[in-house]
Amino acid sequence: MATDVLFEIGLEELPARFIDDAENQLLKKTTAWLKDLRISYDSIKSFSTPRRLAVLIKNMAEYQTTIEEEAKGPAIKIAKDENGEWSKAAIGFSRGQGKTTEDIFTKEVKGTTYIFVKKHIEGKPVQQLLPDFKNIIESIQFGKNMRWASETFRYARPIRWLVALYGNEIIPFEITHVPTGNKTHGHRFLGGEITLELPSEYESSMAANYVVVNSKEREDLILKGIKELEEKHNFRIPVDGELLAEVRNLVEYPTVFMGSFEERFLKLPSEVLITSMKEHQRYFPVMSNKDQLLPYFIGVRNGNDHKLETVARGNEKVLRARLSDGEFFFEEDQKHSIAFYQEKLDRVVFQEKLGTISGKVKRIATITENIADLIGLSEIEKNKALRAAEISKFDLMTNMVNEFTELQGVIGEKYAVNFGEDTIVAQAVREHYLPKQANGNLPETVIGAIVSVADKMDTIVGCISVGLTPTGSQDPYGLRRQATGILRIMENRKWEISLEEILEIVTSIYRKTDIDQQSKEKVDGELNEFFKHRASFLLKEWKVEQDVIHSVLHNEIGKFDYTISKAKLLSDKRSDEAFKSIQEALVRVLNLSDKAEKQNSIVPEHFATESEKELFHRYNQIKNDFFTYNQNKDATSALAALTKMAEPIHTFFDNNMVMADDEQTRNNRLALIRAISLLIKEFADLRLVEWKQQF
Repeated sequence: MATDVLFEIGLEELPARFIDDAENQLLKKTTAWLKDLRISYDSIKSFSTPRRLAVLIKNMAEYQTTIEEEAKGPAIKIAKDENGEWSKAAIGFSRGQGKTTEDIFTKEVKGTTYIFVKKHIEGKPVQQLLPDFKNIIESIQFGKNMRWASETFRYARPIRWLVALYGNEIIPFEITHVPTGNKTHGHRFLGGEITLELPSEYESSMAANYVVVNSKEREDLILKGIKELEEKHNFRIPVDGELLAEVRNLVEYPTVFMGSFEERFLKLPSEVLITSMKEHQRYFPVMSNKDQLLPYFIGVRNGNDHKLETVARGNEKVLRARLSDGEFFFEEDQKHSIAFYQEKLDRVVFQEKLGTISGKVKRIATITENIADLIGLSEIEKNKALRAAEISKFDLMTNMVNEFTELQGVIGEKYAVNFGEDTIVAQAVREHYLPKQANGNLPETVIGAIVSVADKMDTIVGCISVGLTPTGSQDPYGLRRQATGILRIMENRKWEISLEEILEIVTSIYRKTDIDQQSKEKVDGELNEFFKHRASFLLKEWKVEQDVIHSVLHNEIGKFDYTISKAKLLSDKRSDEAFKSIQEALVRVLNLSDKAEKQNSIVPEHFATESEKELFHRYNQIKNDFFTYNQNKDATSALAALTKMAEPIHTFFDNNMVMADDEQTRNNRLALIRAISLLIKEFADLRLVEWKQQF
């Protein structure tokens, strides 16, 4: 007989940022657990609120599924001795499976014969297995854990109650001295203790006690309330997805309300108002239909609509105090100049081993100038880039950024415009912090992109130079995120410079400082490995196979957009039957190239056969074209040029002994092989690709 099963973990309020992941873990772990135990069911549904995580399993089978399976043993050559009798390995295998050698049969697997026995595994009653669900609860991982009272068990928040029901029967186990039962709790203020008779009553019983346990339903209620206010007042409420997810995980019974603030605060930069509302108070801002910020905000109460006007007034008072602070900071900041704030940077340490922020800004400006020269920026644009670099960090010293740290760059742009800076320069001040996340928005302007790369490169090279390379999951300076940002900007901008050229600029600048650094060889090696890991990460994100990634990154990252093009092309070719013969020819050259001496050069007069002369002729024909395509980042044409050598390569190997007895002939042929291999390696090391054609 099928029975419903419910598990609920009752907790002190969980941080909103933990809830979605914890619910997903609970669902996935429960699903996998049931599969491993061979327990069938109709459906499974998870729930979460700030005070609980739960899972409801509908129509769980009474018994595990009984199965017949084949257990594989050793190969027959091991299972039998020289006399054809069963060996100790075979006897031990069959005994270990609860069988005898009489139960053994053989099957061929991939050309090898193995011994097998058939096993009958009887399904157990599921009620005997369900107490082990305790392990699922204990295995849920959180971003930060705690211990409480005298307990040694660590969890995100203390466990206050546990519900575990198989039909109307309690599944017995306990965690941190909290035993399972059939009692749960409704809303902290509006609900009470609830005795659950059956798992199927869970959602309705909770709703009757002002708890909406389905997070999607809470989200829909919030959106419905927002929509009603939009229609009633004819304004627009932009809904930020992250804020919506956070708010629905802060409440168990959402009720939307509207508040207002004085219009005088609208003179503040809109970002300050929106940040105050969203980041600090978890409010949604309100916009006119013409996208102008209005003096209202939308909040979500954890409760019903009783005395909602009083709730709104209280929230207005809190917001008014914060906006008044912002107003004061804004007015005070306007009394000074960019130079005033720049001077303050001399007294602020960027990193203990790397000096002040002022020193960092000077390096950013030098790096910016060099990159601008490399990509051929006009003199006017170069001067704007330099100015943006010079003032890139001034807003860190303002009262406003001190209060609203998340507005660094944004305030820099606003204030720079107010102080009379060029709008492009001001925009670059904001954009140089982009992307703020690995997959975040990139700078829109070339000046913003250059200063962004300069800033991030300075941080990465500086940290690694003084031994602060990220290890494991530890990356306190966000170097991985910044390296990913650099590579994404280079790919997006398609600059005609390699990553290694930029690295050389920055490392050479650092070598001229008095900062105590690791050896040049160690720094260069760690930087190369660090950026290759980031490039590999991005290529994986773009569905490029690991072997192809190794192939295109075997030497250097180079011009990253071109590296991506080569990787995607090889990813297609690795499964292309028509490319088989070409791949074999090029890899054959690469395999032999290591035997060639670097100092040997090709002497055309020493070629003795027509096939080697033809290969040398074809090499000369395509060489210049290949380098032109390579320079122009035309991966398809570059590989097509290499392809033209495939047939003469095959003919060459069919008709010549490369390792000839005659030293002059051998060295000349090896020199030709090496010259061709250098072209191929310039594209990729094709030996590292696991070719997938159906040979």
